[in-house]
Amino acid sequence: MNPLLAAHDLPDFAAVRPEHVSPAIDDLLAAADAALQESVGAGVAADYDALARTLEVPLERLRRVWGHVCHLQAVADTPELRAAQAANLPRVTEFFSRLASDQRLYDKYKALAASPAAAALVPARRKVLADALRDFVLGGAELAGAARARFVAIQDRLAQLSKQFGDNVLDAVDAYALVVPEARLGGVPADTVQAAREAAAAEGREGCKLTLHLPTYLPVMEHALDRALREELYAAWARRASELGDSRFDNSDVMRELVTLRQEEAQLLGHASYAHLSLVPKMARSPEEALAFVRDLARRARPFAERELKELNEFAAAELGLSPLQPWDRLFAAERLKERRFAFGSEELRPYLTLPRVLHGLFELVQRLFGVTFREERASVWHDSVRFFRVLRGTQPVAGFYLDLFARPGKQGGAWMDNSRQRWRRPEGALQLPIAHLVCNFASPVGGRPALLTHDQLVTLFHEFGHGLHHMLTQVDEVAASGINGVEWDACELPSQFMENFCWEWPVLQRLSAHVDTGAPLPRELFRRMLAARNFQTGLAMVRHCEHGLFDLRLHHEAGHAGRETALAFEVASEVSPLAPAPFLRYPHSFTHLFDGGYAAGYYSYAWAEVLSADAYSAFEEAGLFDADTGERFRREVLESGGSRPALESFKLFRGREPRLDALLRHQGLVEAQAAHA
Repeated sequence: MNPLLAAHDLPDFAAVRPEHVSPAIDDLLAAADAALQESVGAGVAADYDALARTLEVPLERLRRVWGHVCHLQAVADTPELRAAQAANLPRVTEFFSRLASDQRLYDKYKALAASPAAAALVPARRKVLADALRDFVLGGAELAGAARARFVAIQDRLAQLSKQFGDNVLDAVDAYALVVPEARLGGVPADTVQAAREAAAAEGREGCKLTLHLPTYLPVMEHALDRALREELYAAWARRASELGDSRFDNSDVMRELVTLRQEEAQLLGHASYAHLSLVPKMARSPEEALAFVRDLARRARPFAERELKELNEFAAAELGLSPLQPWDRLFAAERLKERRFAFGSEELRPYLTLPRVLHGLFELVQRLFGVTFREERASVWHDSVRFFRVLRGTQPVAGFYLDLFARPGKQGGAWMDNSRQRWRRPEGALQLPIAHLVCNFASPVGGRPALLTHDQLVTLFHEFGHGLHHMLTQVDEVAASGINGVEWDACELPSQFMENFCWEWPVLQRLSAHVDTGAPLPRELFRRMLAARNFQTGLAMVRHCEHGLFDLRLHHEAGHAGRETALAFEVASEVSPLAPAPFLRYPHSFTHLFDGGYAAGYYSYAWAEVLSADAYSAFEEAGLFDADTGERFRREVLESGGSRPALESFKLFRGREPRLDALLRHQGLVEAQAAHA
């Protein structure tokens, strides 16, 4: 039997082979297409339940199985699996493009919306219906003739280009390796050196193997005393997937075509720019509003950023002999300055943040806040380091998740949450429970010890777990509004960024930390120094975030930037940042959020949602960190409601008012800048 089609509670991921993909997609596309033809016929009424029974069941199965294929290609890539996905991507894209623009189906949904029965639908179903009508328009259902044909062709090409962009970044990172004598790694943390030594030995080589995977790259850039080594590694990082790197993975033409086609797509649908099109289903009402928001944040943060950069330059020149300070020196110098100013370095917490203890503390926190527990179970997985957990309320399962935390070749970089399955009260009556994938790229355990996390990695884990809670704790039974489905893109980061705040709380850190060798608790003095360093260079960090958001918005809002992405990136940097980028920096070429991640004309949403998350967290600061009523209200109004209503309505039901910017500025230490430059 084909494991992709097996009717089990959980997919048999370990059994999936590339040769299973095409036969499974053959069957699923045939079933979905037959259901589409039946749905638009006279035998199926313009009725919510009738359409769900006939059409949504095969569509959900197709989406779910195709999602499994794409997930495996992201976390366990092989040439054969990549080829199988690439062969089927045009077929899947063509079907969903045709579905989204089917005039007959659009007419049936319009008839449903105009019927007396529509007014009697429960609110979640009314929201689903309204979103469906909007998505038909966005999917080209109102286009005809040559315009419709061109629109469908664009969708197919955009899907291919996005995949190519992501594949190029993955391949560029995996292809790079630098083997150096261990003597050149002075200052680098011992476990990073050990992992690099073992990686070289596994290939029969002497020395230490360095890569561009973050568990290797960041410790070297932050701690290596060898300046030339930092420069060499930084240059490889800055040039990856660009015309300055390996030509096999150059994303220059891919970006140019993506931007060009997005603009053409927007114009076909009657929008002035792709930014206008992208913002239709988001909270921001126009590109101008989003641009003003990003520029305002950058203006507020810039005074702090300028002061921080001046301090860094002066320290580096006087104490480290680094003048002028180069881009490959900044992380190194910043770590030394943080150690000098706060007697705290990023590596100090690592011995206390063992992965088993961290997970125990995280699960305990979520149980206390939201009333759910976790139970590890055996499951078929794609790598032997992956674990599976059930989420329980009392004794009843409500969800599940796979935890894939370690970097490895063939796995995309970064961190993300994706859904394996969504909550859905199926038309046949059964309740389908949600399953999530929680993916990070931490360093694997070495030397028989458990994996150790930096505090930044702890924040990343809490962030992705917040996304997972949004997906898993939903109580919405409509698949199109369940979990993160139907939630405006610029509100999706609210639960994830909300969870990050707990990483800075002493009662929480006490419960998830213990020294890896002695079991000793985290010293309060070390926590105090870490807390004092919390807002170290937050001005520079905020400006960098605004820089990327502004680049994204301008790229997709202003005409003429296709093919000049690098030039635009430098223009934006000169507008908002006091930092001068290296002339060979090509960050757009590996900006997967924009070109392979759904964030096009939406990267600003991280900052937008951070306003919401900081304000939401301030409710816990006011009521008490573990206040049961506040936790229950957040779960009910934000996590459980999913996309069943506008995100702003959910926020106001939780907070009792509109969101305010002041909590974010306070958390980021930017209150002084606000007062001086408001």
